[in-house]
Amino acid sequence: MSVKIEVIEGGIPHQKIMIGGLVGTLVCLYLTYLNVLTNTEMFAFFGGLAMVIALIWGSHTIKVLCSYGIGTGVPSAGMIAFGSGVIAMVLATKPVFGMAAPIVATVLAALVGFILGYISNNILNMKIPAMVQALTEMAIVGALSLMGFAALMTGGFTFAGLTTGSVSMLGLSISSTANSFIGGALIAVAFLLGAIAIQHPFNATLGPGWKQDRMLMLTAECGFRMWFFEHDRRGIHVLCTHQHGSCNYIVGRCDYRVGIHLQPVYMPVKARRRCVA
Repeated sequence: MSVKIEVIEGGIPHQKIMIGGLVGTLVCLYLTYLNVLTNTEMFAFFGGLAMVIALIWGSHTIKVLCSYGIGTGVPSAGMIAFGSGVIAMVLATKPVFGMAAPIVATVLAALVGFILGYISNNILNMKIPAMVQALTEMAIVGALSLMGFAALMTGGFTFAGLTTGSVSMLGLSISSTANSFIGGALIAVAFLLGAIAIQHPFNATLGPGWKQDRMLMLTAECGFRMWFFEHDRRGIHVLCTHQHGSCNYIVGRCDYRVGIHLQPVYMPVKARRRCVA
């Protein structure tokens, strides 16, 4: 028998966060298709926004799950979100799905998450009421976040684009699998950064003084920081191999600074005073 430890008083209902997160993430992912329509990579930053929105949703899902007394499972929740999501993300980027890739990833991730939730509750006997729904949601968050990372780093998320990169030598552009998102292990970097960003906010704000807005604000901050780190790791490759890489790199840094350094401007005065206290 599980006893729920409910510490939310007021705030935004989880259902609204879930719907807003899903819709906002999908809209931003589809906006990255502007790269195809305009034959540029200048709109890759929408992938970063999709990733941040998905992480905010996922962070609150972890809070809902861990309200049942499994606080020590917070880090593993982040890992299972991206571990299950990466399966759906890779399968959904196959050429056969085309523009339906984000929708297909959502459906496949929901299926994988549901199976894992069922196994956890009915085979491992964890018997946590929110387990099935939470793991389903987190799998979707993991898949869509990785798609956002992929779009941010490569300009898109087609399977060909994720497995084929290029390198410049003596003025010539040479195809290189080792310099791609998957072949160059950049997907592993995205996996780890995303898993950290999704689990850290609740882990850091856990306790009697937990506040929903504080946790969600920290999640957004973590998301923007991961965006910045991705650009830092990927920066030289972006500048060398992407047609508009320098512009996308600058946009990423600017969005990071807007998200982090202007936080006191849009954070309510009352909440700021409470956090400082």
